[in-house]
Amino acid sequence: MNTVSGDETRDLSGTSNDFPRVASNGAPEVRTSEMSVETSDPSANRDQVMPIRALIVDDEPLARKRIYDLLRQDKEVDVIGECGSGSAAMEVLEREKPDLLFLDIQMPEVDGFELLDAIEGAVPAIIFVTAYDKYALRAFDAQAVDYLLKPFNESRFHQALHRAKEKIGKAGSGQVNAELLSLLRDVQIGRKSADRLVIKSGGRVLFLKTTDIDYVEAAGNYLNLFVGKETHLIRETMQSLESRLDPERFLRIHRSTIVNLERIKELQPWFGGEYVVVLRDGRKLTLSRTYRARVQQLLEA
Repeated sequence: MNTVSGDETRDLSGTSNDFPRVASNGAPEVRTSEMSVETSDPSANRDQVMPIRALIVDDEPLARKRIYDLLRQDKEVDVIGECGSGSAAMEVLEREKPDLLFLDIQMPEVDGFELLDAIEGAVPAIIFVTAYDKYALRAFDAQAVDYLLKPFNESRFHQALHRAKEKIGKAGSGQVNAELLSLLRDVQIGRKSADRLVIKSGGRVLFLKTTDIDYVEAAGNYLNLFVGKETHLIRETMQSLESRLDPERFLRIHRSTIVNLERIKELQPWFGGEYVVVLRDGRKLTLSRTYRARVQQLLEA
């Protein structure tokens, strides 16, 4: 058992479903796995089903422990780890690729939605653990992606787990992924503008404050985010990113350009009714006629 001290991450791969005790020095006590003895009956081995590999992500230690204690009773589930933050969970998700994720939504620094935005490839089945608003809960229910509303009882927990098992067993990862992405689109309609974007660059995972972005330009199926002297490339559409940015701060000035209004110094007339947007650092962007009236209105307000 590989154990990381503290509440950030506990990797429980290959361990029994027993919650580690705490030693007198405050560190988790490492115990050897109590693996069941493999049966000598060949037919029994053939009938064995691989356990569902679950990861728990919640910033509250007691909430993680409650989920763990309930899961340890289920022989069909193997808890591979616990994480106390979205950033800590990202590495475990990429390395372990769990089948099932118990995910808190409201966490400091990186919330549950931002964590999901950063996942590449197949998305595990999700059971949200949340105190989120009623609109979000209705969206979860409509999309058949379950949730646990804190505080939840044991019966409600097992109901959610049963639904997740059915999805994993019958739907396959592709369908789970499609339903989850549809859910996220529905929920994001009711969410406030994003404060941060999750970016993977050069083997690193960056959490970029949207207020630090100077402007955005389309580059084929990707977007270039210009932040001071740095440029970050992300795979997203202009329409999708525009919907996530604060409309009071960011504005589309061209079909392929979004600019941070606080970075604009002045507008200069150009040919054919277009304008040049001059930023405070001297960089120049094209303002098309389609978006000119809105920009002038905001700058004169």
